[in-house]
Amino acid sequence: MSFSWTPHRFSGGALALDVANSVVLRHDETRRIDRFEASAQLETFPQAAAEFCAERAIFGDMVGPAPDNKRNFLELREATDRYFRARVSGDNDDQLLADLLGALARTLHGANGANGLDVATAHSVLRLIAMSDPERMKVCRNCGWLFIDRSKNRSRAWCDMAVCGNRAKANRHYRRRKEEDAP
Repeated sequence: MSFSWTPHRFSGGALALDVANSVVLRHDETRRIDRFEASAQLETFPQAAAEFCAERAIFGDMVGPAPDNKRNFLELREATDRYFRARVSGDNDDQLLADLLGALARTLHGANGANGLDVATAHSVLRLIAMSDPERMKVCRNCGWLFIDRSKNRSRAWCDMAVCGNRAKANRHYRRRKEEDAP
C-alpha cells in the first residue's frame, strides 16, 4: 500500500497532536494503523511536518528521534493521546498528567539534539498543556483524531473539512436518501 504524508495528515493544529494522530482509526482495533510502525514513515515524518505542520515556523527542520530514544518518543505519543482525549472529555485526571510529564521527561533526557522530532514534540506538548483556551481542543467526529478548533465560533466538528467533513456529510446524505427510498 502506497502512503505519503499529506496536508490532511497534519490537520491537528499542533505537532504533538499530529504525532498522536499518526495512529489511524485508533478507536477501531480491527482497522487500526500505526504509521510509525513502518520505519520509513517515521523517517519521512519530520520532513513532512516541516512542510505541513501548523507549528512549522516554531520548530522548522527536524530529524527523527535517535534510535535509542524511539521507544520513549512512542510512549510520549501514547501518553499525549490519552491525556488530551481525557481533557477533551472533561476528565482532568492528575495521574494521566503525571504519566504525560514522565514520558515527556524521559523523551527529553534521551534526546540527542535540539532539532529532533522528539524534542519538538515534547515542546509542543508543553505548549498544549499551557494552552489558554483548552476548550478549543476537540476529537474529530469522523476519524477520532485530536485537533484544535481555530474557527471563530468554535463550531468545527471535523479535523479536516475536505476529508472527514465531506465523508460525514456524504454518509448522512446516503442514509437520508436510503430512508426516503425505503418502502
